[in-house]
Amino acid sequence: MFRSAFPIAAATVLLALGGCEGKAPSPAPSETADATPENAPGISVGQATVQLPVIAGRPGAAYFEVSQGSGPPRRIVSVDVAGAGRAELHQTMDSMPGSMSSMKPVSGVLVEPGKTVRFAPGGMHVMVYDLAPTLKAGDKTELTLTFDNGDKASVPATVTTVGNAGSAH
Repeated sequence: MFRSAFPIAAATVLLALGGCEGKAPSPAPSETADATPENAPGISVGQATVQLPVIAGRPGAAYFEVSQGSGPPRRIVSVDVAGAGRAELHQTMDSMPGSMSSMKPVSGVLVEPGKTVRFAPGGMHVMVYDLAPTLKAGDKTELTLTFDNGDKASVPATVTTVGNAGSAH
């Protein structure tokens, strides 16, 4: 009994973590949002994707890059994903060799002038909850970052799945 139950339990755990462990797709380079009257001055956001969960009803993940060209350091305090009930900033924690990684919510992410922060599997990422069933791989949705001073930056994001992460581009 133990031999047959263990592989099923292990597979279930791996599938549940699919939103955090998948490969980050590479969206088209043209999908960036630079500072505009609607976007935070000096901030550029690009490479945005929303990865659907492996199992419906579980959380997905959002990945992107954000850069600040000038100005004082800024802190991302929240990310809104169109078509999601809520989203949380998360950090993947290092694990001991041979064990699974864990993650924890964070209250903000610092973006320093002249630097780029990459949100990707295995590091900083956005957990996306209560995704609308209408979001399908290949669709576009919008990510909106909110900074500590109230400024916002929005960018289009390609919706992907673990299985088609590279095929939408």
